[in-house]
Amino acid sequence: MAEASLTVSSKNYSSWSLRGFLLCRMAGLDFAEKIAPIDDPATRAELLLLSPSFLVPCLEHGKVKVWDTLAIAEYLNEIKPEAGLLPSDPVARAHCRAVCGEMHSGFANLRSALPMNLKVRHEGFKVWAGAQADIERVTAIWRECLQRYGGPYLFGKKPTMADAMYAPVCSRFATYDVKLDAASAGYRDLMLKFPAMLEWTLAAKSEPEEVEELDVEF
Repeated sequence: MAEASLTVSSKNYSSWSLRGFLLCRMAGLDFAEKIAPIDDPATRAELLLLSPSFLVPCLEHGKVKVWDTLAIAEYLNEIKPEAGLLPSDPVARAHCRAVCGEMHSGFANLRSALPMNLKVRHEGFKVWAGAQADIERVTAIWRECLQRYGGPYLFGKKPTMADAMYAPVCSRFATYDVKLDAASAGYRDLMLKFPAMLEWTLAAKSEPEEVEELDVEF
């Protein structure tokens, strides 16, 4: 029996659920998945960005119940410090927390204009100006981290919570054919091939459920 459980919503559409899953995999936590039904009003509100707070993903581990992706990341770092979800260097650790927090609370235009959808590809997609500014900020973060810490992940040779936080953006950039500089494209491709990301994507593509509002033909 798994030592923990992680409740997630749609694997195709839910970027926050993907982050929680990647964090648990990166930490090496033994966990079982629980799937929140897509027709649940709270789940749909989360997927459509209509909820002010998200209760999924939710990690249950013994007597601990923790939701919110950053809280899950910090908890996993406490119980699995050997996994290196945060860098060991205090300066890098502060930087990692800062870029994670920026993703957690920002980039609203990118989220609304490029909703996560792992089943489709929109070649030649035209990105509107508001989302383009978010894309440029994300790639600036990536380039700075890759140059400063040497790659191939954002904070060096091992994936950290920052990579889990930005992984769904990698999928959005692929889905909407976003043109990237060489360093950012290389990082995107690295994360799309990350074993846990491949595992999640394969499951997402087999999901029968669809959310009509997120399957608009652009």
